[in-house]
Amino acid sequence: MERLDVKSLSRIIATGTKLIYIKILSEKRIERTVNQAIKLIKGADSLYIWTCTKGFSREGNLIPDTADPSKALEIAINEPEPAVFLFKDLSWFWKDNPFIIRRLKDFAVHASRKAIIITGQDEKVPDPLQEDIFMFYQSLPTMEEITNYLFHLQKNDPFLSAATEQDPELIGKLAVVARGLDLTDIDYGIRTMRVAGDKKGDSILQTLFRTKQKIINASGIMEFVENDVKPDQLGGMENLKYWMERREKAFGIKNISSGKNLPKGILIMGISGCGKSLFVKVLAARWQLPLIRLDMSSVYSGIYGSPESTLNKAFNTVEVVAPCILWIDEIEAGISSQGFKEEGGVASRILGSFLIWMQEKKSPVFVAATANAIEMLPAEVIRKGRFDEIFFVSLPDRKAREEIFRIHLSKLNVEFNDNDISLFAEVTEGYSGAEIEQAVKTAAFEALAENRKIVQHDLMIAFSRTVPLSTTMAEQIKKIEAWAYKRAVPASGKYKK
Repeated sequence: MERLDVKSLSRIIATGTKLIYIKILSEKRIERTVNQAIKLIKGADSLYIWTCTKGFSREGNLIPDTADPSKALEIAINEPEPAVFLFKDLSWFWKDNPFIIRRLKDFAVHASRKAIIITGQDEKVPDPLQEDIFMFYQSLPTMEEITNYLFHLQKNDPFLSAATEQDPELIGKLAVVARGLDLTDIDYGIRTMRVAGDKKGDSILQTLFRTKQKIINASGIMEFVENDVKPDQLGGMENLKYWMERREKAFGIKNISSGKNLPKGILIMGISGCGKSLFVKVLAARWQLPLIRLDMSSVYSGIYGSPESTLNKAFNTVEVVAPCILWIDEIEAGISSQGFKEEGGVASRILGSFLIWMQEKKSPVFVAATANAIEMLPAEVIRKGRFDEIFFVSLPDRKAREEIFRIHLSKLNVEFNDNDISLFAEVTEGYSGAEIEQAVKTAAFEALAENRKIVQHDLMIAFSRTVPLSTTMAEQIKKIEAWAYKRAVPASGKYKK
């Protein structure tokens, strides 16, 4: 099955192919594509279009008494002049109908300078037609097709024309946001802009963005993350920040956001509560990309089919809405060395699907995988080249803890002097970022309950009542740190250039 485009379709018709089947996504767009293809064929006339309710129409004029599919095919066979017939509904009738199958086979043998194009949703055609029919599949429009369509609309729509005058880069922005959507979605966005009276183009961008959200959420496998994290809300992690900033300087935020120079991905492992997920959100905010979260446990749940088909569906869906960041949270839950022993063939096939997709994906999808127990991941996943870099996030050092305190206290509009912040950082040695955040929230709650401002004593009491993970899981943390020592780049500290 070949991807449909105007040139390929005109070539197939011009070489004498009599029967063509197109698996469609958009019926409106298919009519436009076929008409454009016919215009490229020397001597071709206007298109016959057949539906089961109206029969044949040509240039808007109905041909009476042609709604019956068998009779419509007979007319196509007996048409003496060169012609192209587009049958929109025929695929609903040809299953277990020998009369329609025979009519089509007769057309394939006897028709001269004529072609029948049949559209449908199924990937297969009846077996008796396999040898006579050429098959296309209609994919979503490419960036070039979207851009050309937007320029066409710009010439004919006053509102879009006015919006592009105010923002000369609007067409480029729309093309990026509309990637993965059909042209009908763009039309809907234009109508939204017109109704809103928006001459800046903000409403159409928001409409297209919401359409992508619906596609992701409708899949059920993934979650479109509403990301309101600010880049300055991340304390510590100097190496991760350095890595991010270097890519921004090399490729430019604009090129990264458009997907033109989007890196492959990173794997972030480390201790729970130390900011792995927060960095992924910061990265998406800095690069102005949609953030889509895939929970590997949902892949194995069986709710959406077999694990392999579910994972492939997730990959196909996320490529549709690219450019974006695919956040695979706790990747070891679905791809692990233990999984091979417990699940056997399923886990091996999941690993194979993941590795093949990472290697061969063409769409600009940045993969941000996080793991709490990276030692459980197979060597094939963590080898060099699979991800751009592998980082290890450990417990925050004193400087990072000071930054974390300032971030969370500023959210509460509470100010402490540098000596207080230094004291808090010293007392909370061994605390994770999440534990510091919770201690600040506990202290704030106690102060609020007594209708007063938070003071140093509130925080010290909250610290005294907290038993950090570094105490309760000291052995496990040492084991993780020892494993990661020479296998990953530390997220904090001086970057190894």
